[in-house]
Amino acid sequence: MQNANVVINWIAGAAVVATVAAWGVIGGSAESNEKVIADANGNLHVPQGYRSSYQMLGSWAVAADQGQGSKEIHAVYASPGVIASYLKNGRFPDGAVFVKEVFEAATQHMTTGTVSHAGNFKGWFVMLKDSSNRYPANKLWGDGWGWSWFEADNPSRTTSTDYKTDCQSCHTPAQATDWIYVEGYPPLKR
Repeated sequence: MQNANVVINWIAGAAVVATVAAWGVIGGSAESNEKVIADANGNLHVPQGYRSSYQMLGSWAVAADQGQGSKEIHAVYASPGVIASYLKNGRFPDGAVFVKEVFEAATQHMTTGTVSHAGNFKGWFVMLKDSSNRYPANKLWGDGWGWSWFEADNPSRTTSTDYKTDCQSCHTPAQATDWIYVEGYPPLKR
């Protein structure tokens, strides 16, 4: 029985290593993540299986324009190693990937009070850290990142055309923290 457990543990360990290697997250370099979520021209897509292989950073509730509750819920994930790297030196490493899920919020009265929770899924916002600017001809790369928005029905084709007009304007207040709103993510508290 003990030998069977050793074999099972070895197989499980090998499966984890194979999965991590397939995702290209060993070392967390831009080159390895690039192969996973970007094509040869730097066009990004939503990484498969990020909910189970990435680290949850936190969520945001965007207030309703009128009345109680929220109009959107944003849940944000980071590729493995990003949190540890940021806590160590206060910087995001090349190859860091962020995936923000955007949901319409549903607001209702519950026993705890009026609450908002994730409702209909709207899409993803994906960022890939790249301080070397690997794709200078691609208008979705610049200021140290690849940037893209994806509609819920198509995680492999972005609707963004230029990061400066389609993405960066929302991140301008976070420029001092490398375009990421770190104050909203408890795991990044130093």
